[in-house]
Amino acid sequence: MIKKVFIFMSMVLICCSALLCGCADIKDTAGIVETDAETENVENVKTSDKEDENMKKGDPSKKAVLVVSFGTSYNESREKTIGSVEKKIAVALPDYEQRRAFTSQIIIDKIAKRDNEKIDNVTEAMQKLVNEGFGTLIVQPTHVMNGEEYDEMKELTEPFEKNFVSIKYGKPLLTSSDDYADAINAIAKDIPNLTDKSCAVVFMGHGTAHFANASYSALDYRFKAMGFENAFVGTVEGYPDIDKIKKDLAEFKPKKVILVPLMIVAGDHANNDMAGDDEDSWKTQLKKEGYEVECILKGLGEYEGIQNMFVKHCNDALNEAAEE
Repeated sequence: MIKKVFIFMSMVLICCSALLCGCADIKDTAGIVETDAETENVENVKTSDKEDENMKKGDPSKKAVLVVSFGTSYNESREKTIGSVEKKIAVALPDYEQRRAFTSQIIIDKIAKRDNEKIDNVTEAMQKLVNEGFGTLIVQPTHVMNGEEYDEMKELTEPFEKNFVSIKYGKPLLTSSDDYADAINAIAKDIPNLTDKSCAVVFMGHGTAHFANASYSALDYRFKAMGFENAFVGTVEGYPDIDKIKKDLAEFKPKKVILVPLMIVAGDHANNDMAGDDEDSWKTQLKKEGYEVECILKGLGEYEGIQNMFVKHCNDALNEAAEE
């Protein structure tokens, strides 16, 4: 009996020893695998950091300014507005090679199909600059505000920033508080009706779901604060809308209404939504309200003062780079 108990206890001890050894082996093996994985990850991070450090950047002496616009398929307006802004910037920055990019792929495709003219989108323009070895870059948008188009532009350019020694961004038209006053002064200089209290000048902006849409109301307020009580700002796809404009005009009681696009170019919205003959155009709707209506098909980019504002924003970006 004692012999059987001894044999049984011996077998239990052997099994326990085996289990303990097995667990130890498993633990050690797991530890080795975990350590190997950690080592591999560390090596990968080191390699990645080394690749970033050794990434070939462009030549800083090769300088370019990329002027980014929404774009328009109206050729005449494009040259009077976007083209004029680009020329002003080219004169102001003679040491910088100038490039153009549009953010609207629909417009790019339309121009390519209709006119057989190739205009780069932002990604294409940036890739070309990298391929050609440019190391210093200023990106100057011609957008009216810091809205969706500007955000999209930044998302497209940021992946390329590592390829440049220096890249700076000029601001959209209405960015700082001073920009609003400067823009109003630039516009008022070319629209004498703004001083005629018997006439209302209605500016039609695009409008957006972006929070930057508040810029339109801010501009309307600034017009009036600067003494232009007959100036009203509305939007096609935002607020204030045409219904708000009608209410404001009913209170102001002008004899005549001047419609002006608050867009860089006088494109589709200006020619159709504002000045078109359809029932829902602003011109038609306001005529039904009994007003004499005149349309000025002149994009903001045609005003010399507005062009100078974009040059100033570009120079501000240049000065920012020089201070670093």
